[in-house]
Amino acid sequence: MFSSLKNFFKSSCIGAAILNMAMAYVAFMLCRVVFFLVNYSTFAPYMSWSLAGQMLRGAMVFDTSALLYLNALYLVVTLLPLHVKETKVFHNVAKWCYIIPNAVGVMANLIDAVYFQYTGRRTTMTVFSEFGNETNLAGIFGVELLRHWYLVLIFAAMLVLMWKLFRKPAVRPRRLVAYYVSQSVSLIVLAPLAIIGIRGSATAGTRPITISNANQYVNRAVETSVVLNTPFSIIRTIGKEIFVTPDYMPDDIMVAAYNPVHRSAPADTLNRRKNVVVLIVESLGKEYIGFYNHNVDGGRYKGYTPFVDSVAARSLTFAYSYANGRKSMDAMPSILSAIPMFVEPFFLTPASLNDIKGLPSYLSQFGYNSAFFHGGHNISMGFSAFAHAIGYDRYFGLDEYEQDGNYGGYDDFDGKWAIWDEPFLQFTADRMAEMKEPFVATVFTATSHHPYKIPEEYEDVFKIEDGLEISRCIRYTDHALRRFFEKASREPWYDSTVFVIVADHTNQNRLPQYSTDIGSFAIPIIFYTPDGSLQPQLRNDVVAQQTDITPTLLAYLGYEVEYVGFGCDLINDNPADTWIVNYNNGIYQFLQGDKMIQFDGERLRAVYDFRSDTLLMHNLVGTVEVDEMETKLKAIIQQYMQRMNNNELVQRK
Repeated sequence: MFSSLKNFFKSSCIGAAILNMAMAYVAFMLCRVVFFLVNYSTFAPYMSWSLAGQMLRGAMVFDTSALLYLNALYLVVTLLPLHVKETKVFHNVAKWCYIIPNAVGVMANLIDAVYFQYTGRRTTMTVFSEFGNETNLAGIFGVELLRHWYLVLIFAAMLVLMWKLFRKPAVRPRRLVAYYVSQSVSLIVLAPLAIIGIRGSATAGTRPITISNANQYVNRAVETSVVLNTPFSIIRTIGKEIFVTPDYMPDDIMVAAYNPVHRSAPADTLNRRKNVVVLIVESLGKEYIGFYNHNVDGGRYKGYTPFVDSVAARSLTFAYSYANGRKSMDAMPSILSAIPMFVEPFFLTPASLNDIKGLPSYLSQFGYNSAFFHGGHNISMGFSAFAHAIGYDRYFGLDEYEQDGNYGGYDDFDGKWAIWDEPFLQFTADRMAEMKEPFVATVFTATSHHPYKIPEEYEDVFKIEDGLEISRCIRYTDHALRRFFEKASREPWYDSTVFVIVADHTNQNRLPQYSTDIGSFAIPIIFYTPDGSLQPQLRNDVVAQQTDITPTLLAYLGYEVEYVGFGCDLINDNPADTWIVNYNNGIYQFLQGDKMIQFDGERLRAVYDFRSDTLLMHNLVGTVEVDEMETKLKAIIQQYMQRMNNNELVQRK
C-alpha cells in the first residue's frame, strides 16, 4: 500500500498537484509566522493557545481561498485530461504557472509584515491608487530591502525551495483509460470544491467570505491581519463597491438618533475674525509627547517633544483624543471636512468626486484667504486635488519651494518624500506673512516618516531613543515646529490666530497602552491661542477626534454656517454627547462616555471600559447595557454610507 501511495504522488498528475498545493499552504503559513514575529509586540501580549488555534482555523479558510485564486491556471492545466500534453515542455510551463503566482503571493505577504506597522491592516486593492502618483517608490523599496534584508533572504529561500521541491508527474501516462478517467473525475470534483474553497463556505445562500469575516476568529480587530493573507485582501477588493448603505433603521429614526447637519455657532458665541493655522504633523502619536504621559515609567518618561509639551501646557487639549484613520490620506478629509475614514480612504473611492466642502470653503464666504502647504511633490498622495476640491486658494508644494531663491530648493529634499520640515516650515511662515488677513492656512509636515531620516547636520544632535527609530525624527520635527513658532510670533498676524496642532496618525509603538485597538489611534489635538481666548486646560471629560476640529473651529469663530460634518463642537457640546468613531480591519469602533464598543456591521463584538481598562483586556459584551450607543453608531454608519452614495456631503439650500 505504501508503495502504491508513493507511486501515486510520484507519477500521477493528481498526486503532483496535491503535493504542490500542500507546499503552497506551508509557504503561506510560514509567511504568517514571519508576519507575527515581525509584529510580535502587537500580537504576543494577547495571545493564548486557544486563540492561536482559533486563528489557525481561520487562516486555513482564507489561505484556501487565496491559493485557489493564485493556482487556478496551474490546477486546470495540470488536471486537463489530454495525454498529449504530458511532455517535459508542458510540465515546465505548468511549473511556471505555479511558481510565478505563488512567489508573488509570498512576496506580498512578506512586504505586508513591514507595511502593516504603518497601516494596522492587510493591504487592499486601493494601495495601487494610493501610491499611483508617487515617483520615489523605487528608492523607498530599495531602502526597505536593505533595512529588512532578512525578509529578502526568507523570500529567496522560500522561492528556491518551491522551485526545488516542485513535483512533476511522469512524462507519459502508461494506461490511457485510467489517465482519462482519473483526470476527468479530478476536474469534476475540483470544480465544486474550488467554488466552496474560494467562497469560504459550503452552505447555500451564504455570501462569499470577505475581509470582515476574519473577525470571527479573533478577539481584537487588529488580529485579523494574522488570520488574513495579503493576496486574499487584494483580490477580494478588486472592483468591489466600497460604500454599501445598510438598512439598520428607517430614515426618520436614523435622523433622530444622529444627524450630521450642523449650524456651527451657538447663539451666544461672538464673531471672531481670527486667522486659522492647522498644523498636521506627520506621525506625531500621543505616545511621543511627554505632556500626555506624566505617569509613564514612574514619571521619568519625558517623550521627544519638549516644544510641543510647552505649547500643550498653554492650550486647550484633551486626555482622550484619536485619529479617524491610520494613513496620511485619511487625515485631510477628517480634519478639514469632518469626514472620517470608513472602509477605504476617501481619496481612493468614487465618492471623492462628490460635491464637498471644508474649512476654507466655509470661511471664504466671510472674506478668508486660504493656502495649503506640503513639501512633497505637488501630486503626492492626492493632497493638492483634495485641497483644491475643498476651496484652498493656493497650494504650496515642492515646486513652489524650488522656485523660491531664498531657500535651498531641491537640495533640501529628503530624497524620498518631501522637503525637510525645518526649511519648509520657515518657507511656510514667510508665505503666511504675505497672506491678507483673515486667512486659513494648513501645513502638512513630512519628515517624521519612514524611512526615519533627518538632515545630515542633525545626525549627532538627535539620536534614536528607547529603540524607536522614529524618535529622532520626532525630535527634529519638534525643533522645526519651535523655529516656525519663533518666526511666526514676530509677525503681526500671530496674536490674532488660533493654531491647531494635530497628527495625521500614529506610528511606531513601545508602550503597551498605545498598541491596543484604540491606543493605536491616539494622537494629540491641541488648540492654541496666543491671546489666551481659549482657556488652557487638559480636558478629560470629553472624547475628541479629528473630525471634531472643523466643527470646533467654526463654532469658536462664531460663524453660523450650516454644513454636514461627522463630528462635535468640543467647546460647547455637552461632554457626555461627544464621541469617537473609527474603522479598524472590518470593525467600527465607537467611544462615548467611558465605554468603547466594537461592531462588525452586523453584530456587537466587544465592549470595553476604555478609561479604566487601558489595555482592553476585559470584554464586557453581554454584561453591560450599550443599546443606545449601538443605535447611534448604526445611525452614523447609515448616514455616512447614504450620503456618500447619494452625493449628500454638502448641505443644500
